[in-house]
Amino acid sequence: MEYSPPPLFKQGPSALARLIFFVVLALALLISDARFNTLEIVRGVLGAGLYPLQRAALVPRDIFMGAADLAVTSANLRNENTKLKAKNLDLSVKAGDATQLAAENAHLRALLQLGSRASTQTTPVEVQYDTRDPFTQKVVIGKGSQQGIQDGAPVVNEDGVIGQVTRVFPLQSEVTLLSDKDQAVPVQIVRTGLRSVIYGTPKGDTLDLRFVPISADVQTGDELVTSGLDGIYPPGLPVAKVVRVDKQADTAFARVVCLPIAPVRGARQLLVLHYEINQPPNPEEAEEAAAAKEAKDNKGKKKAAPAKSASAAAPAAAVAGSASAAKKPEAPAAEKKTEPAAAKKAEKSGHARKAEPSAAKPAPGAAP
Repeated sequence: MEYSPPPLFKQGPSALARLIFFVVLALALLISDARFNTLEIVRGVLGAGLYPLQRAALVPRDIFMGAADLAVTSANLRNENTKLKAKNLDLSVKAGDATQLAAENAHLRALLQLGSRASTQTTPVEVQYDTRDPFTQKVVIGKGSQQGIQDGAPVVNEDGVIGQVTRVFPLQSEVTLLSDKDQAVPVQIVRTGLRSVIYGTPKGDTLDLRFVPISADVQTGDELVTSGLDGIYPPGLPVAKVVRVDKQADTAFARVVCLPIAPVRGARQLLVLHYEINQPPNPEEAEEAAAAKEAKDNKGKKKAAPAKSASAAAPAAAVAGSASAAKKPEAPAAEKKTEPAAAKKAEKSGHARKAEPSAAKPAPGAAP
């Protein structure tokens, strides 16, 4: 006896058909988001909606850390206070030197008639938690677009560069750390001025200084700072120190291993820089924009040309008709002039024909 489920338990397509449909839908969403960022708006809305839940989930951690801070002994507080006083004194001396150097720099630039290079503003932020992807080096900070955080802004602390803002939400932002394998920063060596690009590594524990020729003067202990050539990072920010240099004869570039100066994973209080470089536009980009504008204007002129030619065709035709009508009465005179010339040609041709038989007669005394 064949068994069939009652109509109450029939639930549409089979499980395999639904599995295939949702797998195809998931793949389509992944590809479209990876290539065209189609889900960026949806991700922003979900991030803003889940923000209260995330804050509620972080409450136990905040309570535990607050209790741990209260349990710190007075001896640790005294030691920390002493270190902070010494550091504050050192920073005050450096601040005085920086003020004097800034005034001297402004005077020299005014003397040489050079404009200001850049203006930098900072926004203090705090790290909330790490991202869920274990294969990337990213953290989430507690400020977003509503607080003025911009996509691509550099992130630093008091020691040096930490990373860069790579995704901005209304109330949060995602920071890609300096040690991430997809992060690149233009740097230069302080001792020699050699410029290159430093990258993160897949493990995230070291940094790789690439495109350094074997003949370059690179030594262990050299300090790397930002070059500022990319227009994103201000020049002079500490980035890393060289810990190993491997030079092999069969390769064109040396392998330079570095360590970040700033504690990339241990920092909690950070600064987001709003760096605006004041420099003229790129000449190549200006030429391309001018060429595009000229091509657009020429295209508009070509479209307007047929209308003008059609409107000018009628007056031209009228002028041509009047000119031909004015030349018609002169035709008989031309015919009269050509008739005598034709008659003379005919007479000459007739005389030539009559002379031909006489030329054919034999001369007297000639042999028959």
